[in-house]
Amino acid sequence: MATSPLPSTAGLSASGGNENYRFALTALTSLFFMWGFITCLNDILIPYLKILFDLNNFKAMLVQFCFFGAYFIVSVPAGMLVSKIGYKAGIVTGLLIAGAGCLLFVPAAAMHVYAMFLLALFVLASGITILQVAANPYVSVLGKPETASSRLTMTQAFNSAGTALAPIFGAWLIFGGMDAPEPVPGAVTESTVQLPYLILAASLIVLALIFAWLKLPAMGKKDPAEALPLGGEAWRQRHLMLGALGIFVYVGAEVGIGSFLAIYLSMPEIGDMTTAAASHYISWYFFGAMVGRFIGAVVMQKVNAGKALAFNAICAVILVAITILSSGKLAMWSLLLVGLCNSIMFPTIFSLAIAGLKQYTSQGSGILCLAIVGGAILPVLQGLLADRVGVQLAFVLPLLCYIYIAFYGLNGCNPRGSMTETIAATKEAL
Repeated sequence: MATSPLPSTAGLSASGGNENYRFALTALTSLFFMWGFITCLNDILIPYLKILFDLNNFKAMLVQFCFFGAYFIVSVPAGMLVSKIGYKAGIVTGLLIAGAGCLLFVPAAAMHVYAMFLLALFVLASGITILQVAANPYVSVLGKPETASSRLTMTQAFNSAGTALAPIFGAWLIFGGMDAPEPVPGAVTESTVQLPYLILAASLIVLALIFAWLKLPAMGKKDPAEALPLGGEAWRQRHLMLGALGIFVYVGAEVGIGSFLAIYLSMPEIGDMTTAAASHYISWYFFGAMVGRFIGAVVMQKVNAGKALAFNAICAVILVAITILSSGKLAMWSLLLVGLCNSIMFPTIFSLAIAGLKQYTSQGSGILCLAIVGGAILPVLQGLLADRVGVQLAFVLPLLCYIYIAFYGLNGCNPRGSMTETIAATKEAL
């Protein structure tokens, strides 16, 4: 697979320009907030579209398939683009494309075609992907390498602030608030989804103009002659490849749980509430992630990242097991508390996976961005499972994901040479 990698961070110094770095990091937190807000709004959009088009669980999960599928399709081209134009221009481009995706919700709603909603989501997610490709490594290089995990966790905390507020915003504008009566097919109209996405489109375009005007450190451009293929040495690094699988299952588990929350909590044996009221509770799930990330940003400066990751994953396994085996408030709150466990997982897996890659860091970042496609595949599989065995039992899929993440934190994150060397050593031992 010979193509250009994500922008390289090689040769960038962490020293000097500290004031510019602080200003740049402050500006970047607004982006993390915005794409967290947009991503979580999908969890409100799913029950809305499920009602509007009378969909089963599998078809409703195509929302996440199209949204997170964009990460897999667009990540490599986005990396090539950012390598040519730099982080700042990449951010502006991503914001404008995401804004265009939001505007597509207007004709999609007017046409009353589910496929058009999915197309709008894909365009929106393509813009978010470019933002991710530009902003994540930007945060990593704006400071000391040894505190990169802490910085990413802190900015991800603001991402979680967006995800915590989105359900309240979405439930209010789409369902008319948490006290609204239970909507049924025919009662929900296409026009109710237009206003939220028009507001988002305007916000994204304004942000693009602001970032085009801001004076930020010029980073991210790379000479095409120095580009390394995405399929190079990085693919042979054991801890990176296991980390990519960790990103795959983490994003799939987080998105799968968030996507089913409103549906699950509205079930008579769990929350026994309207879909609108259940949508409000999604905020608690992401609020936990926000609180955990603020705490993690401080704690992880002194605690081993792998052990912290394993601890959170084991707690998530216990909580998901409880929600599968119980009912009522216990099942409801045990699942909501998984958000607190999720808090440090993405930035920690990301940082552990690219540790020690040196000149292959950009390749590793590209591979990890591709792995976000787990958010497209696993929720669809969970939807298919829910249609067969029920929504509650379908949570066994995220439970298995968290078991793997615990393994990665305890063992898989340790660099032990390349995959080729590991396979050779295994053969020799046998």
